[in-house]
Amino acid sequence: MILLTTIARVADGLPLAASIQEDEQSGRDLQSYQTQAKQLFRKLNAQSPDRCTLEAGVMTFHYLIAHDVCYLCLCDASFPKKIAFSYLEELHNEFYDQYGRRVSTVTRPYSFIEFDTYIQKTKKTYVDSRARRNLGGINTELQDVQRIMVANIGEFLQRGEALSALDTKASNLSNLSKKYRSDAKYLNTRSTYAKVAAVAVFFITLITYVRFWWL
Repeated sequence: MILLTTIARVADGLPLAASIQEDEQSGRDLQSYQTQAKQLFRKLNAQSPDRCTLEAGVMTFHYLIAHDVCYLCLCDASFPKKIAFSYLEELHNEFYDQYGRRVSTVTRPYSFIEFDTYIQKTKKTYVDSRARRNLGGINTELQDVQRIMVANIGEFLQRGEALSALDTKASNLSNLSKKYRSDAKYLNTRSTYAKVAAVAVFFITLITYVRFWWL
C-alpha cells in the first residue's frame, strides 16, 4: 500500500504537491512520517543520489529526484520496490509535463496541490492487486533496484548526515573494492613473473654449468 506521496523542490525543500491516505486498517498515525519526510527534503541537495530507499521500521520511504524535484512515497515495507519506483517515475513524467517550467518560480507551499487528483488516480493503478500483477514485468530506464542505495531514515536523521555523504561513502567503498581487485591482480601478475624468472634463471644456470663442465 502507498500511504503518503509528496513532491518537493530540491533546492529549498518547498513542498509542491501531496497526497495522504490514512491507514485505517492498522490505525497507524502518519504524522511522524510526514515530519520525517519534511526533514528529509531539507537535507537534499544537488549531490544527493537520484534514487534512494529509506527504511523506517515497518514502513519504507522511496524517492526519485529529477529536474530539481523530489518525488517521495511512503509504503509498507513489503510493497515491491520496483513498482514503487515505477509509480514515482510515472508521477514525474506527468508532473514535469504540467508544471516543469513553473517549479522554479513558485514561492507558496503546495502551489500544485491540484495534482493530487492525478496522484490518487495513479496510486489506484499501482495498489490494485490485479494491476500490480500486470505491472510485475515492468522494465523502465535506470530501474536496477538492486543498485538503489538503501539507508535507515532514523539513523540518517539523527546523525544529520547528508545523503550525498552516504552516497560518497558507498562510492568510496566501491572504489576501494576496485582498487583491491586491481592490486590483487597486479600482485598475482608479479608473482607469476617472479616464478617464471626464477625458472628461467635456473635453466640458464644449468645450461651454463653443463656447457662449462663439458668444455
